[in-house]
Amino acid sequence: MNNVRTETKKVPNWITFLLAIACGVIVANLYYAQPLVGPSSADTHLPLASAGLIVTLTQIGYVFGLLLIVPLSDLIENRRLVVSALAVVICALVAAPLANNALFFLAAAMFIGLGSVAAQILVPYAAHLATEERRGQVVGNVMSGLLLGIMLARPIASFITDLWGWRAVFTLSAAITAILAVLLALVLPERKPSPTMNYGELLSSLWSLFKTKAVLRRRSLYQACLFGAFSLFWTVIPLWLASDFHLSQQGIALFALAGVAGTIAAPIAGRLADKGWTKILTGVAIVIAALSFLLTHIFEDHSTISLAMLVVAAITLDMAVSGNLVLSQRAIYSLGSEIRGRVNGIFMAVFFIGGAIGSALGGWAYAYGGWMLASILGLSMPVAALLYYFTEKNN
Repeated sequence: MNNVRTETKKVPNWITFLLAIACGVIVANLYYAQPLVGPSSADTHLPLASAGLIVTLTQIGYVFGLLLIVPLSDLIENRRLVVSALAVVICALVAAPLANNALFFLAAAMFIGLGSVAAQILVPYAAHLATEERRGQVVGNVMSGLLLGIMLARPIASFITDLWGWRAVFTLSAAITAILAVLLALVLPERKPSPTMNYGELLSSLWSLFKTKAVLRRRSLYQACLFGAFSLFWTVIPLWLASDFHLSQQGIALFALAGVAGTIAAPIAGRLADKGWTKILTGVAIVIAALSFLLTHIFEDHSTISLAMLVVAAITLDMAVSGNLVLSQRAIYSLGSEIRGRVNGIFMAVFFIGGAIGSALGGWAYAYGGWMLASILGLSMPVAALLYYFTEKNN
């Protein structure tokens, strides 16, 4: 009965706000290490050529968590699962600053990624609590917090490192995450699924769901293309800003803060999705993502105006990615409450793989062809999504 009541009543605003903050705090742990690769690899004696493993292993841990832990939300009481995953994150965050060798630090990085999938248990959990007519709005509000965590993690990590060193970033995050875990354990309502299969059957059903659910497959690929473009942009742009615009680390951190404005699209997209605008807004988001890369070539003289256009491009690209993310989650969560955890795990894993490909391509393209080659590859991703979009027949 408790589960039925939580699925049908209106979600209190403070619960939505708490879930938004929680998702932001948790997912930020995936991105703290990116601007800290230099000092952390030096202190842990990790060769510079292998320093990229810090981010890579965090991503690998996250993908494993999406495929192995997130589906458990269709099997295990959700609040307990979230707190258990956060316990893994807290232990790894405590271990990271204590590391004095590369192997120990890399292991901690992987477990930070593994446990951070707690955020992807909370998003469908929020959808469970919402009524059908408000589901897009609630998911949009929660995703705003998650996206803010992604956008703010890098500049926050840079600023803290300037003040107290890179180890302080992980120490402070461990303390904040521990407080959050206690709070969630105390105040979140229970959500007990009614499983019809065991864990082995649950995992084996993932491919079947991806193969048979056209909406899931389509939405995953749309978002993989957009997130690939997003990851390429944010991998390359700090290098370009430093070399061609001569921005300092603090200047680059301030530039990254501009992208935060793009998260405003998430709650707006959620509200409009509730009104049945999902298909047309998806097309708009894909087109905006493509135009964002074209904007960067209007002025190519490294002037203040050129830098301003880069800021606009960063904001519009982030708006496109965050807006389409909410539209997609609104669509896949309508496939059924009994498969919502697995569906979210598949969706996030596919689009996160798209992001990893975008980052790898971005670094390679910039090394061999500068921003011109990188931006062409970035543009090709939303263009591919747009071509696929034209084959969509149903909303």
